[in-house]
Amino acid sequence: MIPPSGSEVAPGEGRGHASQAGCKQGQEGVPSAHPRDRLPRILSLWDASMLIVASVVGSGIFFTPAQVAALLPSGGLILLAWAVGALLSLAGAFTNAELGAMFPRAGGDYVFLREGIHPAAGFLVGWMSFFAIYAGTIAALAVVFSQAVAPAFGLRRAGVLGLAVGLILACSFVNLRGTHLGARFNNLTSLAKILALLGFVSLGPILGKGSLAPWFGADTAAAAVPIDEVGSWIRFGQALSPVLFSYLGWNACVYVASEIKDPERNVPRSLFLGLGLCAGLYLLINGVYLFALPPTELAGAGDAGTLAARVLFGPLGGTLVAIFVLVSVLGTLNATVLVGPRIVYAMALDGLFLGRADRVHGDYRTPSVAIVVQAIVSIALVLLLETFPKALDFTVFGIILATSADTIALFALRRRQPDRERPYRAWGYPWVPALYLLVNLAIGVAIVIGSPRESLIAIGVLAAGWLVYLGIARKPAGA
Repeated sequence: MIPPSGSEVAPGEGRGHASQAGCKQGQEGVPSAHPRDRLPRILSLWDASMLIVASVVGSGIFFTPAQVAALLPSGGLILLAWAVGALLSLAGAFTNAELGAMFPRAGGDYVFLREGIHPAAGFLVGWMSFFAIYAGTIAALAVVFSQAVAPAFGLRRAGVLGLAVGLILACSFVNLRGTHLGARFNNLTSLAKILALLGFVSLGPILGKGSLAPWFGADTAAAAVPIDEVGSWIRFGQALSPVLFSYLGWNACVYVASEIKDPERNVPRSLFLGLGLCAGLYLLINGVYLFALPPTELAGAGDAGTLAARVLFGPLGGTLVAIFVLVSVLGTLNATVLVGPRIVYAMALDGLFLGRADRVHGDYRTPSVAIVVQAIVSIALVLLLETFPKALDFTVFGIILATSADTIALFALRRRQPDRERPYRAWGYPWVPALYLLVNLAIGVAIVIGSPRESLIAIGVLAAGWLVYLGIARKPAGA
């Protein structure tokens, strides 16, 4: 998959040193662009917005509602948790909109923390985002897709693993051949998701039989701790973990900001448009779930979408939703494969990643080496893990650490660089970002209490990253 070195463009040598000679197509005229970045600005507002939809709306909305219902005693609180998750993501979007418009570069969180706090902070969040979140998510999605289709084709363990590896290679090849090609696939799958989900939430209440009773009052069998006793807020915080996991990907556009046209305007717009579409769909879908199923049944549903569809439309409805889940997973897999390499690419531009991951393909204008690195890491995780983990609190905990650090970077940059041009200024500053930071920390504490093992894994990943950073930082320039 790696093209010959003669067909690639090397952005230059030297650790952490930028050369103006590296400024090529798509980056000219953008003062905040990385001077060595050679990725062309070809993504439109629609492309960036649909990238968020493709990244967010995957399998989570079908499998995580059961985890939320198991922790909360009523339909009203379940809907409140999904609304709070949307508002928290929106508060984070305000912060990312300002930072992304200031630094329209590849890398997202890595760039924000590097510029706002310290290169070490940027490296650590980039390390966690790439290895623990993006590569891990790619491996998990590939395996869950393969396991779902295995019975239909009679695949055993080796066949499931082989199909998962093939999916990763296929998506990597599509995105290596051109960012436009990967974006078009995202646009098609995202539009299909939106139309299918709108059909589900529109026809369900009309054709199916259900009740609005679960939306109101408490279902005592749904939660072991009443909402008015000590521990209720911890349970609500724990319920936000699967909710926030389902919103994972709401900031996908900031990682590809160096490839978005007119980024000072389109990065903030795509954040709000993409997140708004996802939040609206999620609230409507959960409303239909609760129309079809009481919280006790929802809590026991491994796949809430398929079960609700069977209740509303019969066996055919369940089959159609199951097929839709597979298509949705495939679309999210492709979007994640597109976004993840930009983290490695951005780190390599600053000399903070091993190898030549800052190379750009001479014909396709894609970060070819970074794409290959991500494929190798994801395939290794598939072969090591083999199964899709049901509890992904460690991923959410890592995301909370990263987004909290983003907010700290926003405050630091406002103080250190007050006169810097800001095409977009975070709404409600400083109160909304401060509240967002406090709520994130509270959710993090709830996750630590409820899932200490997963939290320790996330901290362990950061510790490993710190050791790697020390080794890279001590090397002399050009080594």
